[in-house]
Amino acid sequence: MRLWLDTDPGVDDALALGLIRARPEFELVGLSTVFGNASVAQTTQNALRLLQLLRCSDIPVHIGAAQPLRGSARYAPEVHGGDGVGGIAAQLPLSPAAPQTLPAAEALVAASLRYPRELHLVAVGPFTNVAQALRLDPGLAERVASCTLMGAAFGSHGFTGNVTPCAEANAHNDPCAADEVFAARWTRLQVVPLDATQRVCIPLERLMPLRDRGPVGQLLWQAIQPYAGYYATRDGHAALVAHDATAVAALLMPEVFSWRQGPIRAVEGGLAHGMTVQDWQGLAPNDPAWVGRPAHAVALDAQPEPLMNLCLQAWLQADAIVKETL
Repeated sequence: MRLWLDTDPGVDDALALGLIRARPEFELVGLSTVFGNASVAQTTQNALRLLQLLRCSDIPVHIGAAQPLRGSARYAPEVHGGDGVGGIAAQLPLSPAAPQTLPAAEALVAASLRYPRELHLVAVGPFTNVAQALRLDPGLAERVASCTLMGAAFGSHGFTGNVTPCAEANAHNDPCAADEVFAARWTRLQVVPLDATQRVCIPLERLMPLRDRGPVGQLLWQAIQPYAGYYATRDGHAALVAHDATAVAALLMPEVFSWRQGPIRAVEGGLAHGMTVQDWQGLAPNDPAWVGRPAHAVALDAQPEPLMNLCLQAWLQADAIVKETL
């Protein structure tokens, strides 16, 4: 499965990369960076260093948007640390590679032309690069095999937002981009929102074997600590909420998610900035705000245990896989 990852590393982004690296089903052909968990300059350096840690620094990295389509960027140091990866950036190995000169949106379009109907796009940061790529070439949506988004929130299990009472971080960071991506007619668009990802909440004790692994496991364990500490303060229990890895896992195990079809909108501005809404009942067929909007799949629930097992096995295997490449 040829994969393009659009990402803002990010503690959970690092874990998603670990999952991709460990699973033989995936061939990561390109990576693009975006602002979000930290500045795009920082997320780009994080991506390069993480790829070096995973011994796949030959994967091209393309720099994307530094700010949303409208407005200014916001970061999440309280969740991901000042460096975006839980304070481990300086411990990650320097990469011999440099970012590519072709900007992210152009690179994504080029990859879709190189691999028509074969490329699976996974976007786990703000969706700005994806929206910019669609502006360059609307045919991208039908040319990729699928597009998987980690973001949004629809209220299942009470999960309505994680940065405001009604907005998830990626949608909130650029709702204009989110709405444009939701408007496109993708071959298949699947959204993996908080409704599903918050269900994959891995207790720290289940992650402890990472401490006894090689450099990959040990650094992932270190990165998880402040991230889990944030959730301990917010929710009362120290655990890893594997948002981005859960979205990647949806490509491998779609059957463990509960999907609902319907058009989606993102709200820009005001009290509900970043809120996402799905008209799954078809209540507004003649409303100009909804006319012509395509239906997409939203994961409203996920079975935690098989997803936790998938992720844990991959992260524990990462060091062995890296050693094989030395």
